[in-house]
Amino acid sequence: MKTCVSGGTRRAIALVAVLAGGFAFAGPAWAGFCPADQMRSDGSGEKMSSAAGKDVTDKVVASIDLAKEPADIKDRLFRLRRLEIKPGGVVPWHEHHDRPAIIYVMQGDITEYASTCAVPIEHHPGDVTAETHATAHWWKNNGKQTVVLFSADLFPTTEHDEHMM
Repeated sequence: MKTCVSGGTRRAIALVAVLAGGFAFAGPAWAGFCPADQMRSDGSGEKMSSAAGKDVTDKVVASIDLAKEPADIKDRLFRLRRLEIKPGGVVPWHEHHDRPAIIYVMQGDITEYASTCAVPIEHHPGDVTAETHATAHWWKNNGKQTVVLFSADLFPTTEHDEHMM
């Protein structure tokens, strides 16, 4: 007897299997998020790293001066950057106290070490993460493939380094 399972049912079964496996996973955070029991609001998660930036290419793809738009937000650019991080590459420790951003992982796997999480956070292609005023972190490509990230942020024009991580 042949059992027929629809594509939607197969996807649901696969999702349940993946989620069940994620709950049994110990160690680094899973699927781009810090596990709730590993979150630290006081910044006592991963410690600041003194590792310098290494093997990172940062290109501003586009930007909009928000002072010239109806939103009229002075001294801010809405910008989109493409970052490529080679294997072993490091995006150095930085904060987002006044520069919110949204990161999209286009290619490769990368590890984030955040002050608000007690364990490393693994990011994979398709993951999206928000970086808010509470975010202080660094990233490392521990894999064998170049990682490609897109970062959209509200960049302060009073800063001098257009490639501020």
